[in-house]
Amino acid sequence: MTDWLAQAATNPSPKVLLRLFEAALGALWTRAAVTLGEVTLTAIAERVLHNAAENFPGLSSLSVEATGGISFQEFRERTSAWQDPDLARAIRFVLVEFLTVLGTLTAEILTPELHAELLRVTLFEGVNGTNGTPDGPTKTTGTERGGNGS
Repeated sequence: MTDWLAQAATNPSPKVLLRLFEAALGALWTRAAVTLGEVTLTAIAERVLHNAAENFPGLSSLSVEATGGISFQEFRERTSAWQDPDLARAIRFVLVEFLTVLGTLTAEILTPELHAELLRVTLFEGVNGTNGTPDGPTKTTGTERGGNGS
C-alpha cells in the first residue's frame, strides 16, 4: 500500500491524496462488484468504514451510497482539517482493510486482480483525463475513476 501511494504521487497535498483515495476505492469497488455484487460489497464497505472510523474518527464522514460506491462529499469538505501524515495513514488503513476483508471472504481469489487494479490508479502530470488539472487521478489507460465506481 505504501508503495502504491509513493508511486501514485510524490509528496501529495491533502487534495491530491483525496483524489487518489476516491479513484482507488472507485476502481476497487468496480472490480469487486463484478464478482461479489452490490449488496455484498455494500455490507463489506460498511464494515470497513465502521472499523476505519473507530481508528480515524475523521473517516466517519465517509458513507456507502444506496446506489453503490462510497460517498466522499462530506469527507471532501473536511479534508483540509487533516494533517498530511494522518490523512495518508487513514487512507492506507481503509485500503488495506478493504483489500484484507475482500481477500478473506474470497479466499484471496480476487486479491491479485484488485492489487493490479489499484496499481493502475495513478496521477499523471498535466492531465487527469477530464479537466486538464495537474493533480487529478486517472487510470494508466486514461479512464478516469470516480469514488462511486462510475
